[in-house]
Amino acid sequence: MTDNIKEPKHYTQYKIEPIDFIISNNLDFCTGNIIKYVLRYNLKNGVEDLKKAKQYIDFLIEKKVEKSKKIWQNLKELSMESVILQWSNSLMMYKRLLTPKIEVS
Repeated sequence: MTDNIKEPKHYTQYKIEPIDFIISNNLDFCTGNIIKYVLRYNLKNGVEDLKKAKQYIDFLIEKKVEKSKKIWQNLKELSMESVILQWSNSLMMYKRLLTPKIEVS
């Protein structure tokens, strides 16, 4: 008789149990759950497990998209600051060139 707590069939059907793979590869919570649900769906909850995996995939996608948007926003701001700085430096240079030099005797 198998121990359904320590060695459930839906996890022991593969050469490597999902938990061992997840821990060995230092995977984050969401990625670990995706692997867990995808590997067990056939022997446990079917489509429900696939939907759970999809929920975690959607969460990861959302986080990546948010991070990309923040990076692009920061780049835009840095680019604008760079343009303003260059413009300011150019103005100061032209001002120096156009300002008459007064010699004091």
